[in-house]
Amino acid sequence: MMNKSPADPASLDSLLDGVIRPLVRGWHVYHVPSADGMVKLDAMENPYALPTALRAELAGRLAAAELNRYPVPSYTRLKQEIRTRMGVPEGYDVLLGNGSDELISMLSAACAVPGRKVLAPEPSFVMYQIPAQMAGLGYVGVPLRADLTLDVPAMLAAMEEHRPVITYLSYPNNPTGTLFAADDVLRIAEAAASYGLVVVDEAYQPFAGATLMSALPQFNNLVLMRTVSKLGLAGIRLGYMSAAPALLREFDKVRPPYNVNVLTETAALFMLEHLDVLEAQAAALREERTRLMAQLAALEGVHAFPSAANFVLIRVPDADKVFGALLARKVLVKNAGKMHALLQNCLRITVSTEQENAAFLAALKAALDEL
Repeated sequence: MMNKSPADPASLDSLLDGVIRPLVRGWHVYHVPSADGMVKLDAMENPYALPTALRAELAGRLAAAELNRYPVPSYTRLKQEIRTRMGVPEGYDVLLGNGSDELISMLSAACAVPGRKVLAPEPSFVMYQIPAQMAGLGYVGVPLRADLTLDVPAMLAAMEEHRPVITYLSYPNNPTGTLFAADDVLRIAEAAASYGLVVVDEAYQPFAGATLMSALPQFNNLVLMRTVSKLGLAGIRLGYMSAAPALLREFDKVRPPYNVNVLTETAALFMLEHLDVLEAQAAALREERTRLMAQLAALEGVHAFPSAANFVLIRVPDADKVFGALLARKVLVKNAGKMHALLQNCLRITVSTEQENAAFLAALKAALDEL
C-alpha cells in the first residue's frame, strides 16, 4: 500500500523538483500589474486609438478572415508589404514572429550549442537573457556607463573574452531610452564578424529618427529586428527581422509553423495600407516627449535622461515612495529602480497624450511635495 497519495503536497513538490529545470524553478512568472482605473504609463504603448472610420473598415476585414483555415505559412503578401514599406534592402527578406519575444527565442534556438554565450549591455531588455538561458546558452551582461551610455571598450573587451554567439543592442535602448551612436554599434558588429551575430533591436525606431536597416548589406553577421507594437499595434503581437538571406533561411527552420495567426496577418496588412495614420501618431508622441522632457527638467529633484524612445527615464530622490504616491493617485508607471543597480531611484514613464502627461506631472509634483 502506498504511504502517500499521488496528490499529496509533498509528493507534488518532489515531482516538480524532479521534472522541472532548477533554472525555471528559481524564476518568477512575468508580472503585469492591473491597470484598471489607472492612467497607464508603464508599458510603452501608443495611447491613441484608430480613427472611427478605420476601425469600422478594419472590422469588416477581420470579419472576412477565414478563421476555419490555417494561415498561409509563407506569409508572402505580408512580408512583401513589410519589405516595401519599411525600407528593407533590395534582395533581403523578413522573418515574422509572434512579437519580438518569439524572434529572440528563434535566434536562441538556432544558435544554442553547449558552452556558447549571449552578451548584451545592461540594463536592457530582459528577454535577451531569458530565452538564451532557456536554450542552454550562457548570458553575459556588460554594464552601461553611469550616464547610461554604451561603454564600448568594456563591450569589446567582454566580446573578446567570451566570444558571444549573439550580441544584442537595443537601438534605442529599453529601459533607458538611450540611442547609442551608430558608429559604435557598427564597430561592435565588425568586431564580432568572425564568430557571432549582432542583433540590433529597433523596437522604438518610429520615435528615434534613426535606423541601421541600410547597413544590413555591409555585414553578414548583422540582424535587424523590429516590432509593430510600439508603433501602435501592441495588441496584434507582430515582430519581424531581416538579415543576410542565408542566415534568415536557417532561422526559418526553427520558426513554429503558422506562428502568425490570420487575425494578426489581416490587421497588419490593413494597417500597412494606412501607415500614415500610425506615423502621424508617432510624430505627435515625439512632440509630446519634447514637451514632457522640458516640464520634467523644471522640477526640482528630478533628473530626466535623454530619450529617443516613446518613454522617459527619470531619477527621483526616493523611487519607491514616489511610485507609491503616484499609484495612490491612480497613475501607473514602471519602478525601474528594481531592475538594475544603475537604475537606483529611477522611474520609467510612457509618453502619452497631452491630458495623460498632465495628469502624471500633477501627480508627480504632489508626490515630490510629500517627500
